Amino acid sequence: MMLYNIPYSKSKGLFSILLLLTIVTNPVLAQQKDQDEKYTPYELLSSYYNKDFKPFGKRNVYIGLSFSLEDRNLSNTDFLLQRVIDGERLDYNIVLKSGYYTGNYGMVGLNVNYYQSKFDGDVFRDPDTLRSNRITRGFAITPNFRSSVPLTNNERLSFFTELGFTIGRSNSLTRETMNLDEINKIYSTDYNFRLGLSPGITFFVMEAFAFEVQLDVLGYELKIEEKTTNNEDSSRELRQNVDFNINLLSLRFGLAYYFGAKNIKN
Repeated sequence: MMLYNIPYSKSKGLFSILLLLTIVTNPVLAQQKDQDEKYTPYELLSSYYNKDFKPFGKRNVYIGLSFSLEDRNLSNTDFLLQRVIDGERLDYNIVLKSGYYTGNYGMVGLNVNYYQSKFDGDVFRDPDTLRSNRITRGFAITPNFRSSVPLTNNERLSFFTELGFTIGRSNSLTRETMNLDEINKIYSTDYNFRLGLSPGITFFVMEAFAFEVQLDVLGYELKIEEKTTNNEDSSRELRQNVDFNINLLSLRFGLAYYFGAKNIKN
């Protein structure tokens, strides 16, 4: 080991330099430490739900919207009673939802639904080929009751079941043209009544905004169809249906906002 003798004056100067470096670097290190202790955006977003977040509390108000759109081009597609040689189908469905929590985790709500279905194409029905145009517009209202069960401690992820009674009506016009001059016009009016159970999942993505997935699994449906062909022949059909299955075609996605979910204290 090598030892060096440092004069007193030089050692005093070296000590002064070390002291100055310590004074200068301490705030920098402290700032770096503060930066390390800062939350990431995900942690900041998650911390919002860890205190005073009660989205399903009594007197909270719920507003939701779901929308579905389907655009299909059909070519030589077989159905039960016909074949679509060439055609296009466009369907959309809009549902506005609202609700009020009469108690913790229990909500009384009302859904309003508007939808349209349109088809235009060439169809083969044995023994003829015809040009078919069909449009259907309808609406429905569904008073319902929803109960929610949180799946996490901060209630950010939850499961819900919704029991609803639907009353709806739709009108359809179908125009079928054969051999250029044979035209059939069919007017129909449908009345729908349905009592069903629809479970779903709610996930809060940002503050009180939530993403929802819902589908129908159990229901009883009554449908009455009144049809008139060429303003002459009239018919009436009544159908009842009970379903108990997981129908992925009934899967609905939507967004919702919960007023009163966060109690902000000044």
